[in-house]
Amino acid sequence: MTVDTVDRRPNRLQPPLIFGTAILTLMLITALLPQFVAPYDPTRFDYHATLAPPSLAHLFGTDMYGRDILSRILWATRIDLQIAVFSTVGPVIVGTLIGTLVGYYGGFADIVLNRLVDVVVTFPFLVLVIGIIAILGPGLTNLYIAIGLVDWVFFARLARAEILVQRRLDYAHAARGLGYGPARIIFRHLLPNAIGPIITYWMTDMALAILLGSSLGYLGLGAQPPLAEWGALIADGKNFMATAWWITVFPGIAIVVAGFGFSLAGDGVADLLRRRE
Repeated sequence: MTVDTVDRRPNRLQPPLIFGTAILTLMLITALLPQFVAPYDPTRFDYHATLAPPSLAHLFGTDMYGRDILSRILWATRIDLQIAVFSTVGPVIVGTLIGTLVGYYGGFADIVLNRLVDVVVTFPFLVLVIGIIAILGPGLTNLYIAIGLVDWVFFARLARAEILVQRRLDYAHAARGLGYGPARIIFRHLLPNAIGPIITYWMTDMALAILLGSSLGYLGLGAQPPLAEWGALIADGKNFMATAWWITVFPGIAIVVAGFGFSLAGDGVADLLRRRE
């Protein structure tokens, strides 16, 4: 292969990024405007249509109170997307900042961070979060706190590793040789070049946050009634699997589609960053 045959389209959007972005855009529109998308009021009881199977009147059927499943899933998008963002934005900011400073300065802080990472990864993530929520109590706010107290460690570990690589490159040595201060070197040079893998991991982490929020909602530790949330919707139908499978199946499909969207977008962003590099 000659130089002339090298791919000259590094910025061309790839199918994973396009499809992932499309899914996330639809989720965002649904979360912002559920009243215009949902065909029914998600809290409206209709005792004349309890446990109705999927039909033209109710595309995803109804639950034991006659509430439209499709409408409840669409309204639940707002809560689950909120979980994906609010439970990860704090950890990504705090963890990236701490990991960046530790990676640049090293020393005793590096030892402390490594030991903290060892402690956190020893226990399953879900068990740690459930333990914290058991102390704080159920609810969305405590869910965000519980995830944030654990999740920032993983971003800090990733940021530290990326900064360790970047600080050894020639441009970092040149910046120090020119007399630039640590703040300028870190935030103007090192962090912008290390942020790509962090953003990619953040996209994946939001998918995991939805799965975690749904798991806790199923256990009654996440979103509380009357809020509609995908995990709680699945829990509503667990006793009707033999007679009304649609109550559980369709919210489960929504979780899979949301996770698929975040994963595709993350893969697409990672591929785009690699091409630009």
